[in-house]
Amino acid sequence: MSTRDLPPVAPDVTADIVEALTPRLRKRLDAAIGKLAACPIEHDGDTVRITVGEDAELTLYIPTGAVTTTADLRCSCLLAPACVHRAAVAAAAPVADAAPTSDTPDPDPRPDSPPPADARLPPEPDDIPTPADIPTPAEHAAADALWTAGAAIVDAGVDSAGAVLQAGLLRAAHTARLAGLHRASAAAVAVATGLRAARDRDPAYHLAELVAALRELLDVAHALRTPPRPDGRSLTPPLDLLRGTSRRAYTPAGSLRLYGLYTEPVLTARGFAGAVTTTVDPAGTLRTIGDVAPGGAERAVGAATRAIRVGDTSIDPVALTRAGLVVSGATVSANGRLGAGQGVRAARASGVAWTDEPLAALWEMPLPAQIDRVVGHRDLPPDDRPAGADLLFLDVTVRGTTPGAGDRALADCAGLDVHLLVAHADPAFAYRDNLRLLAGRPGLRLRLIGRLEPGVDRAVRVLAVGVPPGEGPTLRLPEDRLGRIDLGLERLHRADLPPAEVAATHPEPAEELPPAPLYLMHRHVERAISGGRPVLALAGSTAGDSARLRAVGLTTGAVLVEHLTHVAAGRERDVFGRLRAGDNDLLSAAWLAAAVYAQTVEGALTRAVWSTGE
Repeated sequence: MSTRDLPPVAPDVTADIVEALTPRLRKRLDAAIGKLAACPIEHDGDTVRITVGEDAELTLYIPTGAVTTTADLRCSCLLAPACVHRAAVAAAAPVADAAPTSDTPDPDPRPDSPPPADARLPPEPDDIPTPADIPTPAEHAAADALWTAGAAIVDAGVDSAGAVLQAGLLRAAHTARLAGLHRASAAAVAVATGLRAARDRDPAYHLAELVAALRELLDVAHALRTPPRPDGRSLTPPLDLLRGTSRRAYTPAGSLRLYGLYTEPVLTARGFAGAVTTTVDPAGTLRTIGDVAPGGAERAVGAATRAIRVGDTSIDPVALTRAGLVVSGATVSANGRLGAGQGVRAARASGVAWTDEPLAALWEMPLPAQIDRVVGHRDLPPDDRPAGADLLFLDVTVRGTTPGAGDRALADCAGLDVHLLVAHADPAFAYRDNLRLLAGRPGLRLRLIGRLEPGVDRAVRVLAVGVPPGEGPTLRLPEDRLGRIDLGLERLHRADLPPAEVAATHPEPAEELPPAPLYLMHRHVERAISGGRPVLALAGSTAGDSARLRAVGLTTGAVLVEHLTHVAAGRERDVFGRLRAGDNDLLSAAWLAAAVYAQTVEGALTRAVWSTGE
């Protein structure tokens, strides 16, 4: 049994079940999770059964598609309900969304109507009115709980952040959601999910994504806990931005004419998979239509050719890549996701090539403006980022394979050397094989859509490629491809490429300049999350890294690295010579400062390296 076979479990349910365990059973919890892989699982409608032993069977009731109460997860063993079996399944299952999304527009609230039950906040002490720009006592208490739970992860590191610490994160996430801190709650769930993926050796796990989620969690919690200055001015973002929203609200968008742009497979560390198609309207606004649900890589590949309903019509994502839609009564979320509610009417329409309007306009935006758009949206919560905010639209000429870098191609883009990277490493997707074929044709001209990889390497994770305007060697795709191909879901063939002797008309790749040593900052930040305080404390002297950072003007970075290592190692011993517990608040504050600095400098360097050829 794979953990992806388990139905999602609400975060408060997991927290309740784990907290009910005795100390002895908590010590056995991680081992019990590891044994689940050998347990048979049976799905029968709204019921899931798992045999965990000769005399123990778990039954999960999921009428809504997820386990939403502790009563929905039952075990037949003698220790139930406070048994390790229930806790193991709850702790291994994907985390259910706290609030389901709806593609029906929210009605105007009536003045005499009470708020929805899930929007009510816990009672505040003494019911004292609080100014709108200051967190309420309930929000402050929830932020404290989030900070404490996140700080425990920084102290422990991935290897020691087992199910008990993860349950603490989920408890804090649930408390934060009840207090209206939806942004921080989502970040806490993302951290817990990333920790599970790391400990399960999930191929979808990326340390950088876990670091980003933990940085988001601690940054928001810290801002909510920071009091205003004596003069009343706040040094933190607006409170509404820190709170976030409870769900993606869909609003009416009237009639839309949409043109398919590209489709990509989705496979997340949270256990969700599917396919999402990005479309463009005549004004150049990007909107997405997708089919994403719990599952693995197989579901992502299958969803690409499985019809999805948009109003009263159906179309599969791959087909929509080269087609269009005419939609009336459309509903759209703030991040550009198109709704498919009962009031939506849609009809299939023709698509256009990337070289025709309105798609061609995406490639006409100057490169510096595209970089500013991508970097500028990185600080927003994921659900608040507009569709396509992280995409680059480039015309390039392939120069060959990057020397010594394996599956990485080098291309020329307006005089700049740009590295073309595999968008997703899962072998179920065609990204790697397609990029290898493209890298083997120096001189090949391409129009591409890619996701910016921040840093000093000028790198793009390529999602789709097509035929650019103008003359010269380029792709030779069948007419029904409309001059483009989705690299994750469709496979290039050698017949789609010009002969090697025709394409090889471009100069050899230029020698790359040594990058600024920002990776040293990332190394210390990521090392803290991988191994926690013990690894940081044993890392030894940081003098060499600090000197290199200072040599390129990153003096603040050098100071932050030194401080982080010093705080991690600064533990006293008791009278028996045993190390006392460290101050998690100090360590987490030091780590957060280094992580935020690294992200900020990375954004500035990204803008700089893409603006010049230096």
